[in-house]
Amino acid sequence: MSTILDFERPIADLEAKIADLKASVKAVTAGPNSMSTEVAKLQTKVDQLLVDTYSRLNPWQKTQVARHGDRPHFSDTVDRLIDDFTPLAGDRAFAEDAAIIGGIGRFNGRAVMIMGHEKGRDTTSRLKHNFGMAKPEGYRKAIRLMELANRFAFPVITLVDTPGAFPGVQAEERGQAEAIARATEACLNLSVPLISVIVGEGGSGGAVALASGNRVMMFEHAVYSVISPEGCASILWRKADKAADAADALKHTAQDLLRLKVIDRIIPEPMGGAHRNRDLAITTMGQAIEQELGSLSSLKPAELKADRRARYLAIGRI
Repeated sequence: MSTILDFERPIADLEAKIADLKASVKAVTAGPNSMSTEVAKLQTKVDQLLVDTYSRLNPWQKTQVARHGDRPHFSDTVDRLIDDFTPLAGDRAFAEDAAIIGGIGRFNGRAVMIMGHEKGRDTTSRLKHNFGMAKPEGYRKAIRLMELANRFAFPVITLVDTPGAFPGVQAEERGQAEAIARATEACLNLSVPLISVIVGEGGSGGAVALASGNRVMMFEHAVYSVISPEGCASILWRKADKAADAADALKHTAQDLLRLKVIDRIIPEPMGGAHRNRDLAITTMGQAIEQELGSLSSLKPAELKADRRARYLAIGRI
């Protein structure tokens, strides 16, 4: 991995020892080698340490995992799950926004419209995609693609991974809040199934604009909240070092949100998080999406709309 989180240091140290021992084993040309046994023992210890560590992550640690640069990105998911993907660009009003990518493709043989945030993986691509923070034209593009899906009766799949909508003056000048509200409205008015997955970060209205689906799922270590822990801490305590306390108070983990009925399902991640095995994580997500699409396929357009509206009106009711 390119990034080692603080709480993963003991695991990383053991993995480094394993790598050194494996190199030593390769250097031995013949005969039994006791180092092979030691490698197996250390690997067992690493596996158990991963299970122990990731089974008791606190909300702030989950936030760090959700932001890990090696987690599955939109482009990774399209490459693995979508055949014949044709990207569709532009909002037909101002510009193309690379923070949100969308297009038509085939998912398990079924024509779908898929769209989502793309953060980028290196400096160049992160700048190109603006770290997944969309501007108004990104949300207006999403609206255009949802309307297209409605016209041709394509189910819609959205993948959410954003710190939030772009907060710059230029975005506000072009109607950021209105664009987010219109995108949320477009989600609610769809006559086709809408499946939304929180892949990493689900930040503020920038996430809700693509996540107002019939079914909302989250990866096991993803987070979804109205504000980032750092932003919350700066408002409530005016101290950056209170981010961990804010994360705990926000109840933004998948486990909290399932209990509060904000989401419908948790998608399990590979041992040690999705960043350790992107392919397996994406495969598991694809299976979950297929199951949910299957359960919605028999519903009529009016029933899909009613289901979606009832789901969101019920959030927060006591």
